[in-house]
Amino acid sequence: MTDRDLLVRLVFGGMAAQTVRAAVRLRIVELIGDTPRPAADVAIDAGAEPQPMTRLLRALAGLGLLREHSFGTFAVAPAGALLDPARPGSLTSFVRMFTEPEITRAWEHLDDSVRTGDVAFDAVFGTDFFSHLARRPELSAEFNAAMSQATGEAAAVLPGAFDFGRFAAVTDVGGGDGTLLAAVLAAFPDLRGVVLDTADGLAQAPETLRRHGLADRCSLVAGDFFHSVPEGSDLYLMKSILHDWPDDRAVAILRHCRAALPPGGRVLILEPVLPEAVAGGSGGVDAAAIYLSDLNMLVNVGGQERTRRDFEDLCRAAGLSLLSVTPLPEAEPFSLLEAAAAG
Repeated sequence: MTDRDLLVRLVFGGMAAQTVRAAVRLRIVELIGDTPRPAADVAIDAGAEPQPMTRLLRALAGLGLLREHSFGTFAVAPAGALLDPARPGSLTSFVRMFTEPEITRAWEHLDDSVRTGDVAFDAVFGTDFFSHLARRPELSAEFNAAMSQATGEAAAVLPGAFDFGRFAAVTDVGGGDGTLLAAVLAAFPDLRGVVLDTADGLAQAPETLRRHGLADRCSLVAGDFFHSVPEGSDLYLMKSILHDWPDDRAVAILRHCRAALPPGGRVLILEPVLPEAVAGGSGGVDAAAIYLSDLNMLVNVGGQERTRRDFEDLCRAAGLSLLSVTPLPEAEPFSLLEAAAAG
């Protein structure tokens, strides 16, 4: 790829995202199904015009989500199957949420956030992201579903990446619908669990626990991790929580976990860990994903992705000591950070 090709591909990235959004909204992958279908038939089922539908399907094929099986006839590629909400590992809610105009509008003001350090979302909508979600039940439900889908890969890896068997009870701080904790409890039948989140965040948790047969081993606590976390666990787990917040608020969350930690207890953090310097240098979208996530934190919520040194500083300020950082290649870019009470 030439330098020019790379730059053009990056500039067209926003268009590619909106093409995927259209595919989800029109249920393209569901309508094609398991066998190749002519674009005209897909258009009829979608209530769309045949010629524009053909153009959309060709763009999706160009993006690697479909294959043009023969002229004007399309099949679903493996990556495209992730756009079917009925299939395991679906990312439809994730796509909807991260192409949602209420997410992308703040990105239009990235330069302002870089100049000022302010959260663009707050300026655009007149309130912070999570307060905005609380006022929009439909958007909040979509956000919860997106977070659950984004957690699926980590949930499959986490039980084998850490010895949960040496603990009696684990509290998932900001655990949402319980997807992550359900995977851990299913793998460790002697472990008890607690999911802490807001009432809105917990809305789908009862169904998750029921589906996994865990309702009798896991309790749900509606609360605010900026005020406290429930006592009674010897392990406190959090995934993709600290990166939502600036340092002072991240430290506050960790301090509450430290206050509830019994002797021998641990805090387990599941987040991306930035290298101390940008690795590689290809500049490609894949290599840049963690840095784009960092900018998303800047413009939408005011948080940030962090290096190991950053996490060490947070833990130290909260009375914790960072014991280890273990990359999870099968759930890239996440790493598992284990912390204990500082001596």
